[in-house]
Amino acid sequence: MQSAKLAGNKVNVSTQIFLDISEIKNDTVILKDGTLRAVLVASSVNFALKSEEEQVALVSSYVTFLNYIDYPIQIVVQSRKLDIGGYLKRIEEIERKQTNELLKKQIANYKAYVNDLIDLNDIMSKRFFIVIPYSPIEDKKHGFFSRVGTILSPSKVIKLKQEKFNDYLHELNQRVEHVRMNVNSLDITAQRLDTQGLIELYYEVYNPQTSNSQKLGNVENMRIEDNLTTTK
Repeated sequence: MQSAKLAGNKVNVSTQIFLDISEIKNDTVILKDGTLRAVLVASSVNFALKSEEEQVALVSSYVTFLNYIDYPIQIVVQSRKLDIGGYLKRIEEIERKQTNELLKKQIANYKAYVNDLIDLNDIMSKRFFIVIPYSPIEDKKHGFFSRVGTILSPSKVIKLKQEKFNDYLHELNQRVEHVRMNVNSLDITAQRLDTQGLIELYYEVYNPQTSNSQKLGNVENMRIEDNLTTTK
């Protein structure tokens, strides 16, 4: 009887309360503890194809880079099944417009081959990310108790003290440029994800199945639509 009552009491709780993310703005992730994160998407290097001298030079440069930074970074490798939906649609469009029957048949055979190749081999795509943090408690310009208070009450930074938030963002941006400069020396190109890119990334991470069929629209357009809905 008790379980029936509990089952009848539906608790509407947003999944957002279980996430560590408080807000995403200014190309930055703001966590609920008041710390900031920037995310860089990085290219890869085929280490096996390098000569022995090049491999030694890369390892040496990487070690130098790690020893030079005095803050932690996180390197994340994301593996996902290769999505070729857009590629197949382009092939179908070419097939539809093709007037030569022989070429049209060849395109259809190629499309079937690609589909079978992906289904049988479960080909994965990989993306590489570098996560750069900044915590207000690292700000040595302020006293210890001020910095601890910022961590205990992160809303003071996020909502009430925009100027201080901008100061912390400046420190984070300097770290981003420092990491990008050193990563470039490893023949790796790193690009910082903007606000739209960050939202899309976390949307895909937390909704791996849904994101394949329901793509996220432009954030700015969604904000405009929300404002129009509110004013009606």
